[in-house]
Amino acid sequence: MDPYLEYESSQIDADVAFRASSHHHHHTWAKTYHSFPELYIQPRTTQEIRKVVNLARQCRRRLVVVGCGHSPSDLTCTSSWMVNLDHYNKILSIDKSSNCVVMQAGIRLYDLIAQLKENGLAMPNLGSIDNQSIAGAFATATHGSSTKHGILSESVLSLTIMLAHGREVSCAPDQNADLFRAALVSLGALGIITEVVFQAIPAFKLQWSQSLHPLEDVIRDWKTGLWTRTEFTRIWWLPYKKKAVKWRADKTEEEIRLPPSNWWTGVLGFHTYHTLLYIATWFPRILPALEWFVLNVQYGFTHDGAHTSAVQEGQSGLLMNCLYSQFVNEWAIPLDKGPEALTRLSAWLHGDDQTARIPYDLDGLYVHAPIEVRVTDTSTKPGLRPYLDNTVPDRPTLYLNATLYRPYNTDPPCRKRYYEAFEWLMKELGGRPHWAKNFSTVTKQEIHSMYPLMKDWLRVRAEVDPEGMFVGDWHRRLILPDDDGESLRSEERMMHLEPAKAGGLNWFGQLPAQSASPDLSEESFEMTQKMAIISA
Repeated sequence: MDPYLEYESSQIDADVAFRASSHHHHHTWAKTYHSFPELYIQPRTTQEIRKVVNLARQCRRRLVVVGCGHSPSDLTCTSSWMVNLDHYNKILSIDKSSNCVVMQAGIRLYDLIAQLKENGLAMPNLGSIDNQSIAGAFATATHGSSTKHGILSESVLSLTIMLAHGREVSCAPDQNADLFRAALVSLGALGIITEVVFQAIPAFKLQWSQSLHPLEDVIRDWKTGLWTRTEFTRIWWLPYKKKAVKWRADKTEEEIRLPPSNWWTGVLGFHTYHTLLYIATWFPRILPALEWFVLNVQYGFTHDGAHTSAVQEGQSGLLMNCLYSQFVNEWAIPLDKGPEALTRLSAWLHGDDQTARIPYDLDGLYVHAPIEVRVTDTSTKPGLRPYLDNTVPDRPTLYLNATLYRPYNTDPPCRKRYYEAFEWLMKELGGRPHWAKNFSTVTKQEIHSMYPLMKDWLRVRAEVDPEGMFVGDWHRRLILPDDDGESLRSEERMMHLEPAKAGGLNWFGQLPAQSASPDLSEESFEMTQKMAIISA
């Protein structure tokens, strides 16, 4: 460790451990970005987290809290200090009468699910994976696929967050409500969430079925029960074959019945498809023909009407295998715009410019399958909406996810033009990008126009972190107001990117000079009258 940092760590809370290493290589799950933080810190107690915050303030360092790094963007990249809460991951209490669970914010979803199961409980909803920490999952508006549920944060009853002055503040709908609404989708820019109170439900099993249909049948059924017949529904669309796999699930009391499997849909199929995708990097014209492989290997389907079914524990049934490193570009649009979105994007991919009305040239471009189609509905949910909730406030929301695999960490050649065309269409249909994904053509001005409550989020952010301890280049580039070249005192800016040897990009940031920053007063955070400050 740098001698200056070592000295400062010995002067602040000298009897509290500072668990830091200086040779950490961070990368996103998909290895799209790599960064090399000055310090990688894994605190185990609230006191240790407080010491990290106080020391960062003293040394003018940005703090980035990272769990599994599942976002493929550069949101979690830093050359400053990276904080991982994998050892701050305990369930603190479970109220069996109300099913309210109090937990430390670093707990991974798979650990939370396992411990809830031991107590006869479950999460009411889940996305496609369970690798994230609980705080990381709702910080970017993670969602599942159900018109009966909204985003994951709708189950969060209250939060405790360590702010840049080193004190914990509790927030809930009836306590520090502005902070609560900002922290539910915080994008890591407010502070370190330390504690979560979560509403669980009784454990359940899911009976699900999936079947193959022509895309036109799915569109025909759009408004006649496709999204409402069962509690959970999602679609995987194969654009070249104009087919869709429909997955539907409801709670059940039936006995567990695992999904069918064989040697071809396991390891052999996984590696064969991976290799074929890699070959398609150099010969992309084979991608339309590979859709039969997806149907046969991933789903086991050979004809319309083919189907499989199973009964699984609820959380297992909601998960899916993401397969390989990938770019993911997901947008939220009004559900009733779905048929138009699918019809126009399908027409563009098949060269029908008149129907598509997308001003980008298709010539020589081929994309990966499937395109994921999911749904949520926050419009009927009581309570306060997060300021940066990307769902449609007055009706159900459709999510379209244009996934592009990176076979053996190699970028597909279609990415730039495909995502330009896809994002152009999504913006025309009133869409908002998923915060954690790879959107690339959206400007700061467009982001602000998409979020009428952005000014409220920015106001709260400025109040609780005026020196930018939790602000990075991603936030400045897409959200924070233009600054005429002036950065906040602890803000980190990206210096440059360079190709990484293992694929993806190495990210390098600029650190402020190592000089002590004066302790911030409570008044400078405008907390005296606004928030109930809880000292540890």
